[in-house]
Amino acid sequence: MTQRFDKSKLPSRYVSVGVESAPHRSYYYAMGLTEEEIARPFVGIASAGNDSAPCNTTLDQQADWCRQGVNAGGGMPRRFNTITVTDGIAMGHQGMKSSLVSREVIADSVELSVRGHCYDALVTFAGCDKSLPGMMMAMLRLNVPSIFVYGGSILPGRWHDRDLTVIDVFEVVGRYAAGKCPLSEVTEIEKAACPGHGACGGQYTANTMACVAEAIGLSLPNSNMAPAPYKSREEIAVAAGRQVMELIARNIRPRDICTREAFENAARIVAATGGSTNGALHLPAMANEAGIAFDLFDVAEIFKTTPYVADLKPGGRYVARDMHEAGGIYMLMKTLAAEGFLHLDCLTVTGKTLGENIDEVTWNPDQKVIYDARTPITPTGGVVGLRGSLAPEGAIVKVAGMKRLQFTGTAKVFEREEDAFAAVEANAIEEGTVVVIRYEGPKGGPGMREMLSTTAALYGQGLGEKVALITDGRFSGGTRGFCIGHVGPEAADGGPIALVEDGDEISIDAEAGTVDLNVPEDVLAERRARWRPRANDYQSGALWRFSRNVGPAYKGAVTHPGASAETHVFADI
Repeated sequence: MTQRFDKSKLPSRYVSVGVESAPHRSYYYAMGLTEEEIARPFVGIASAGNDSAPCNTTLDQQADWCRQGVNAGGGMPRRFNTITVTDGIAMGHQGMKSSLVSREVIADSVELSVRGHCYDALVTFAGCDKSLPGMMMAMLRLNVPSIFVYGGSILPGRWHDRDLTVIDVFEVVGRYAAGKCPLSEVTEIEKAACPGHGACGGQYTANTMACVAEAIGLSLPNSNMAPAPYKSREEIAVAAGRQVMELIARNIRPRDICTREAFENAARIVAATGGSTNGALHLPAMANEAGIAFDLFDVAEIFKTTPYVADLKPGGRYVARDMHEAGGIYMLMKTLAAEGFLHLDCLTVTGKTLGENIDEVTWNPDQKVIYDARTPITPTGGVVGLRGSLAPEGAIVKVAGMKRLQFTGTAKVFEREEDAFAAVEANAIEEGTVVVIRYEGPKGGPGMREMLSTTAALYGQGLGEKVALITDGRFSGGTRGFCIGHVGPEAADGGPIALVEDGDEISIDAEAGTVDLNVPEDVLAERRARWRPRANDYQSGALWRFSRNVGPAYKGAVTHPGASAETHVFADI
C-alpha cells in the first residue's frame, strides 16, 4: 500500500497544488496522468542512457524499471536523459577534450531539469566515467532525497583462455607498433575484448566511482558491482525507486549522508581497490557541491594510511564481475572496518549507518579477490599523492601492481598528447626517459585529457616501468606504470611543468610522495622570465567556456563556487 505525502513543503507544490497550478496540471493530464498521480511527490529519474557506447546502452531500461519502485512507494516517476562522452571512444584524439567538460554539463543539465520541473527527489543512472561523478554532483547540489544507481560493468572478454578488458586492446596497439605481434592478433583481441553491454570491467574510473557511491552512502549496499547483463540489475533499479520514497518520507538528503567522514571513507575505498587516479579529481568536485573542503592533499593523506586489498585490474588479476561474486564493496569494507579504517556512524540511503549495513555482511574467507586488511597486498594504498618542485599543487600516481616506486630520468617534452603518441609509435622513446606531456591541463587543453592511448602503447612495447610519463592532464583508470597526472600548477598557468626542457633530470619517489625537477633555481628563473602564455585552438563554444571558468585540478577542476557560496538550497525552495 502506498503512503500518502504532504506536498506543502515539497518543490512540486509549485507545479501541482492550488488553482495557480492549473496550467501546469493540464500538461500532466495531457500525458495521461490522473488527479491522484499528480498529487504524489514527483521523482526525477535521470538516465545517461544512449547508443554511444556499451557503457550506456542498458541505462534507459534500468531507469524504466525504477519507475515500478517509485510507483509502489507512492511517487510519480518522471524520466529524463542527459549526455555522456564515453572515454574509450573519445580517447587518443581531440574528442577527449570533451570528457571532463561533460561532467560539468551532466551535473548542470540534471540541476536545470530538476529545478525547472520542481522534482521532489532524484534517482540517477550512469555508466561511463564522468557520468558517475556528474550525477552525484547534481544530487549533492540539489540536495533533494536521492539515490545513485550504476548501470553495471561489462563481462570480461575471452581470448586464448584468458580474460580480456578494453585495456588489452589499447596495449596490443603498442605491441604491434613495436613489431611484437601480427596484425591478426590485434584484430582478434579487438573483436573479443568487449562481449556485450556495460562499462569497462577493471578497476578503472567507472568502477572506482561506483565503489565510491556505495562507500559514501549514496547507493544501495552491494548494488553497483553486479554486471550490466545480470538479472539482478532490474531488482536493484526497482529497489532504488522504492527506497527513494522512504528517503522523502524521512527527509534524508545527500548532504546528510555525504559528510567529511563519508568522503574520507570514499577515499579509503579508492586506495584500497587500487582505483583510478581520477577519484582524486572527482571526490573534491563532489565535496565542493556539499560545501566541504576536501582537496587532492586531503585525499592523498588518506591514501598514505590505507592498505591495498583488492586484487583488481589493471594492477591485479580480477575484474568487477569477480569482485561482485566475491561479495562486492561491502565485503571489502567488512575487512577495512574490522581494522578501524572506516567511519562507521555515517548515514546511508538505507536509512541505516554504514556500520549497521556492514554488520549484515559475513566475511567470506574462501574468495580470492579481496585480501584481509591484516594481510594486504601492500600496506599502503594503490594510489599515491605526490608533491615537489615540479608539482607544488600536487600530482597523483597509481602504484598498484608496480615493482618499483622510485624513478629518475631525463625529460623528453611534448606540447600535446598526439606528438607523444607518434613518438611512441615510432619507437623513439628510450628506456630511462621521463615523457612530459604539457598544456593538457583543465585550462590549457582545455579539458584535461586522459593519456591512455600513450601509456598503454608504452606498456605494450615493454616500457611500462622502464620509462615515466608526467602530465598536467589525466590518466585513465586503466593506466598502469609510472604515470603521473594532475600536475599543478598546470602549464597554462605557468607552473614548473611549463619550464621543463629536453634533457632535464626529473626524480620521482612514490614511497616518499615526491616529484622534483632537478634544475637550479637560477636556471628556472631565467626560463620563467622567457615564458609566455599559449593560446589554444578552442576560442569559442563549450570548451572555451570551461577553460575560462575551471579551477585547479587539486580542487577538483570545478567551474563554480559550490555550496560554500549558496544563499539557498533547491530542496528548500
